[in-house]
Amino acid sequence: MAERRRLICITCPMGCQLDVLFDPESGRVLEIEGHGCQRAWSYAEKELTHPTRMVTTTVRVRGGVWPLVPVHTAELIPKSAIFPLLRELRRVEVQAPVRCGQVILVSGAGTGVDVLASRDLPTTDVEEPAPAIYPPAG
Repeated sequence: MAERRRLICITCPMGCQLDVLFDPESGRVLEIEGHGCQRAWSYAEKELTHPTRMVTTTVRVRGGVWPLVPVHTAELIPKSAIFPLLRELRRVEVQAPVRCGQVILVSGAGTGVDVLASRDLPTTDVEEPAPAIYPPAG
């Protein structure tokens, strides 16, 4: 039996509000209203059968100029794995220096997707210029 679902399409900045008629048995979208492009069809099918997300967060760092380094998943992970991954990352602490792209966690939450550092983070013994203040004073 077909079901009606409401989604907000996230494939482009338009954020179309979709009204989707979906058959859960076959996993097929039967009808969509409110879409601005054809990408909404593949988005709605994927979102209703196998939703995935990129995850970004921070991880603790020992000996760094900052106590946290931003990290992200290397690829999309199943939506159901987000909270297990975040619980796992809460226990992770890395030693500075950290390099952008460095693998922080291999196969996070058993997804087969690595978690990578999103920026460099030097050790506290490396002098770095003070961050710029915006807007500039004066």
